[in-house]
Amino acid sequence: MARSGCWSFLKGGFTLSSPSNATLSFQGPGSTDVTIAIESASLQPFTDEQWRKSQYHIINKVRKRPVTIHVTDENGERLQGVDIQVKQVSKEFPFGSAIAKTILGNIPYQKWFVERFNAAVFENELKWYATEPEQGKINYTIADQMLKFVRESGATVRGHNIFWEDPKYTPAWVGNLMGLDLEKAVKARITSLLDRYKKEFVHWDVSNELLHFNFYEQRLGPNATLDFFKTVHESDPLATLFLNEFNVVETCSDVSSSVDGYILKLRELRRGGVSMDGIGLESHFDAPNIPLMRAVIDKLATLGLPIWLTEVDISNKFDKKTQAVYLEEVLREGFSHPSVNGIMMWTALHPYGCYQMCLTDADFRNLPTGDVVDKLLREWRTEDIQGQTDEYGSYSFFGFLGEYSVTLEHGNGTATSTFALSQGEETKHVTIHL
Repeated sequence: MARSGCWSFLKGGFTLSSPSNATLSFQGPGSTDVTIAIESASLQPFTDEQWRKSQYHIINKVRKRPVTIHVTDENGERLQGVDIQVKQVSKEFPFGSAIAKTILGNIPYQKWFVERFNAAVFENELKWYATEPEQGKINYTIADQMLKFVRESGATVRGHNIFWEDPKYTPAWVGNLMGLDLEKAVKARITSLLDRYKKEFVHWDVSNELLHFNFYEQRLGPNATLDFFKTVHESDPLATLFLNEFNVVETCSDVSSSVDGYILKLRELRRGGVSMDGIGLESHFDAPNIPLMRAVIDKLATLGLPIWLTEVDISNKFDKKTQAVYLEEVLREGFSHPSVNGIMMWTALHPYGCYQMCLTDADFRNLPTGDVVDKLLREWRTEDIQGQTDEYGSYSFFGFLGEYSVTLEHGNGTATSTFALSQGEETKHVTIHL
C-alpha cells in the first residue's frame, strides 16, 4: 500500500507452476486526478533449488554458531587426544503447539507433546469467554492445571488472549455493556488475569485481530487498545506484548490486514508510548505463497520487533499429504527468516480432531504433517558428536543454538560440563579443566 505525497517501498512475491507471462499492476484510488509515479521496479526470479539454498544459508548463519572446546589439565596445560562427547540437550528457538484441556490427565498426549516441543499456548482456555462466561464468575481452574503441566514440562508458554476484537468471541454479557460499565469490566479483566499470572507467560496477545474487528475501540474510543497495552505492561512489565492478526502473511487479497496497515497500527502504538511489543502472525494458510510470506516478514522486520508465527496450520480443504507438503514449506521459511523468533502450530488435539490440521491421530500415531515436524526437529538439532582434542587441546564444531552437555575422558580422568550456545557471529570458546 503506497502512501500519498511520498515515496513508498512496495514488495511482494508470487510463484508460477509453469512458464507464463505476469503483469505487475498498480491500482489507484479511482480518482482521475491522481498521479502515480514509479521510480524503479524489479522482478527477481528464483528456482526452488535456489530458494532452498538461500534458506539453508540463512539457517546456518542465524540459527547456528561455531564452537571450540579447550581442554586443560589442573596446571592449565592443553591436553591432546582427550575423548569428547557433545550432546545438545535443549534448543534455543521456541517451537511449539497449541494445547487444549484434553491434555490434562492424558499421559500419552502429554508424552507426545513433551518429546517434541519447548513452547505451548492454550487454545481457548485463557480467553475471556472461557474464564468468565458470566460476569463476576471467574474460574481459572482449567488454565491453572494446564499451566502446571507446562511448567513441569519446562516449556515456554504464551498468553492468548486478553481481548478478542471479534464480537462473536466476546463474552455475551460483555456485548451488552457500554461506556463506563465496559471500561470497568475490561480493567477488571486485566487486573484479575495479571494478578494471577504475572511472570508466568512470556507473551500476552493483548489484542487479537484488531485489523479486522474493533469491538472495544468502537465502544471505548480510538485509544482503547493503547490503554490496554499500557495497563498490561504496568501489570506485567517483563512480558512481551503482542498484536495478533490473520491474513497478513497468508494472502495479499485481504485489504483489512495488509502488511502496511499492520505496520501503521504498530507504529501508532509505539508513538503512543507502548515500550514492549511484538508482532503476531497467525499463519492459517491455504496454499502458501512463500515468496509473499518472505516479502511480508521482510517489511515487518524493518520495525525491529520480535515476530512470531503464532497459529500455524494448513486448511483442511487439502488432503493430509498436501497439508504436509505445505506445512514444510511454511515451517522452513519461518525458521530460516532471521526476524522470526518463534513458531507455534495451531494443532491442539480433541476427540473430533483439530481446528484445521492435526499432527497425530487419536492414538498418537503421526499423520504426514507430524512426520514433517519430526523430520525438521531432527534436522534443526545438532547430532551427537564424538571426537578427540587436537594437538592444541581443542575440538571445534558448528552447532544449533541451545544448551549442551560435554563429557571428557582421558586416561583415568573424566569430567562433565554444560554450556549455552546463544546467537552471535564469533566463535563460542568453552574451556574445561580435566
